[in-house]
Amino acid sequence: MAAEELIEVKFRLPDGSDIPPSKYNSTTTVAYLKEKIISQWPKEIGNGPKTVNDMKLINAGKILENNKTLAESRSPVGEVPGGVITMHVVVRPPLSDKNTEKSQNAPEKNSCSCTIL
Repeated sequence: MAAEELIEVKFRLPDGSDIPPSKYNSTTTVAYLKEKIISQWPKEIGNGPKTVNDMKLINAGKILENNKTLAESRSPVGEVPGGVITMHVVVRPPLSDKNTEKSQNAPEKNSCSCTIL
């Protein structure tokens, strides 16, 4: 049986800081990587993701799908053999009460504020 390839990945957070590089098996899923990010999220940054659906991982301009493996998500263009891959983390802002307020203050869909001349 062939040895699994280990891929070194670091995560660039929205504030520009990084979660340091770690090596992952090429069969590791994107969802697992997101779980690792949640567990390693720096406390001083705050507003971290609560679930894997609260964030997106981007590698080489491509949004990675949760069910794909690291091997399936790699972009060979621009990778240096044995180098560290930097994946960018985008966090979905938490839903606030502002969304509820907007829907409560919004005019009814059937209303019209037209002036007929």
